[in-house]
Amino acid sequence: MTDSANWSPSSWRNFPAQQLPPWPDPDEYQQAVETISAFPPLVFAGEIRALKDILAKAAEGEAFLLQGGDCAEDFSQCTAPYIRETLKVLLQMAIILTYAGRKPVAKVGRIAGQFAKPRSSNMEKIGDQELPSYRGDMVNAPEFTPEARRPDPQRLIKGYYTSCATMNLLRAFTKGGYASLQRVHSWNNDFVKNSPIGQSYEQLAEQISMTLSFLENIGLKVDSPQFNQANVYTSHEALLLGYEEALTRRDSISGEWYDCSAHMVWIGDRTRQLDGAHVEFFRGIHNPIGLKIGPSYDLDETLRLIEKLNPENEAGRLTLITRFGAGKVGDYLPRLARGVRGAGHKVVWCCDPMHGNTYVAESGHKTRNFDDIMAEVRGFFDIHRAEGTIPGGVHLEMTGENVTECIGGGRKIENDHLKLNYATQCDPRLNAEQSLDLAFHLAQMINS
Repeated sequence: MTDSANWSPSSWRNFPAQQLPPWPDPDEYQQAVETISAFPPLVFAGEIRALKDILAKAAEGEAFLLQGGDCAEDFSQCTAPYIRETLKVLLQMAIILTYAGRKPVAKVGRIAGQFAKPRSSNMEKIGDQELPSYRGDMVNAPEFTPEARRPDPQRLIKGYYTSCATMNLLRAFTKGGYASLQRVHSWNNDFVKNSPIGQSYEQLAEQISMTLSFLENIGLKVDSPQFNQANVYTSHEALLLGYEEALTRRDSISGEWYDCSAHMVWIGDRTRQLDGAHVEFFRGIHNPIGLKIGPSYDLDETLRLIEKLNPENEAGRLTLITRFGAGKVGDYLPRLARGVRGAGHKVVWCCDPMHGNTYVAESGHKTRNFDDIMAEVRGFFDIHRAEGTIPGGVHLEMTGENVTECIGGGRKIENDHLKLNYATQCDPRLNAEQSLDLAFHLAQMINS
């Protein structure tokens, strides 16, 4: 896939890089990444290839990608209860899509590494004071003080350890019985259970329980891994290239290079320059990769990007994550879908209905309207089917917590409710009830 003669994990350093923080002490930074380069990988090549296989099916319409989690993970939230709640709602959504949508689901969390965020401005001003922008817990802290906002390379090392702890807990939950289909009822959050959406989920869970009971009654065993374990993969925006390079390893079996910081990594809308450092790094790793595409895309440049990132046209290698907004998806997606299909590229088409629908409410909170999110998802499905391409997945910012960050949904959160539990340090997320609501609508769209 990659010309090894002119690519290496460090070749990105010869290209212009966007969105990398200005580390005040270059020697301290270099020492931190060298320390990380000696650490064990967080994920393994075999796991990465397994995800690529199911994404290849999603590219053909035989599976569906469900990618979701925090906008930006918080070091302080690396706790068993918080990770469990995020996993729980991801499992619930996957069950809905698998059972009601009748397709296998690739479950990919924005988790165990989503600690860095691109920013539209290098500086943030409050009153008369101007400080460096918050770039995620792996770079600096959100508190508006000079000390907190100083980029600290030691946070890279803490980010590795936090990702490792999160990954270990995810493996324990998904392989140790928590993800068993026998537990589908117990996944329902208390604050969701009595809502109309929670009751719909309970009805679906009861159907699954009855199916399992039937299988047992006719003599089939339901204690196999297919019933008692789940494969949940990790992903993040691979923004901090020094960190990603430090965790890039050559597989002893295939001889190929893999970024072992996560199973899937993506390039953001702000760092997809054709001649940029991020594209250079991504073209050489063999992970499944995502490419965020917003309204500023140029079709010819996008086609060249696809060719550069996936020159062998390998199914499952590249996921195009479109983020246009409900009011713009009809203007920008048809031409893109038509152009990519016309060029014969095999990609997974994935909808990010979050980033293009963000606005500031009267209360001053950054928010998103559930109706806008649903409108973009519907437009995504309708346009792809009209263009002869396949709607293959969704990419969501969501949480298992009972937050009030996005307006609307079954509980009809309004502007006045945002202040009740607005917990995000960055962008607003769907709560568990809104996430399940979206999953039921998605299942209908997949089947229509």
